[in-house]
Amino acid sequence: MEQTVFQDVSWERIERAVEKVRMRLLRAASIFEEAGIPYAVVGGNAVAAWVSRVDEAAVRNTQDVDILIRRQDLQAVIEAMSKAGFFHRHAAGVDMLLDGAGAKARDAVHLVFAGERVRPEYLLPTPDVSESELSASFRLLSLESLARMKLTSFRRKDQMHLLDFIEVGLIDATWPSRFPPELAARLQELLDHPEG
Repeated sequence: MEQTVFQDVSWERIERAVEKVRMRLLRAASIFEEAGIPYAVVGGNAVAAWVSRVDEAAVRNTQDVDILIRRQDLQAVIEAMSKAGFFHRHAAGVDMLLDGAGAKARDAVHLVFAGERVRPEYLLPTPDVSESELSASFRLLSLESLARMKLTSFRRKDQMHLLDFIEVGLIDATWPSRFPPELAARLQELLDHPEG
């Protein structure tokens, strides 16, 4: 009977994968800043940035870059990013900027539009880019606005991100009152049962 042989874990490959995402984020933020386009980092990178302020050991890696922009700035974003080698693609209702001609959707900056519902069934639209602050490296969506986005979409990975906030003390029992009842109930459930 033939056995499958797996290569040893390559830490260099793991480090390179994480570094590629980080560099894509920093390049994109630099392009937005230089072009004067309002934006805010959202998604897993925003969660990681907030969690790292409290406990670096609790930070999760993420495979993509998500940036919140205003729809009226889309053309300016496409033009600025294309000068840096990114290629615009609209697929399955998602606008993304592929990092190079042969890049995959995972090798992209995904755009989220401010003030719009990501999905029609979502209770709330996304925040505006003004609900952000300048961190050391990029504009970061505020913690409350980011939590509101995570509670609105509430996929498994969003729940994990919220649990990370709870675990490091960024969100506590006083937070449900900040949100509409449906979102407050979701957060309360995570607070009451953090183990799942």
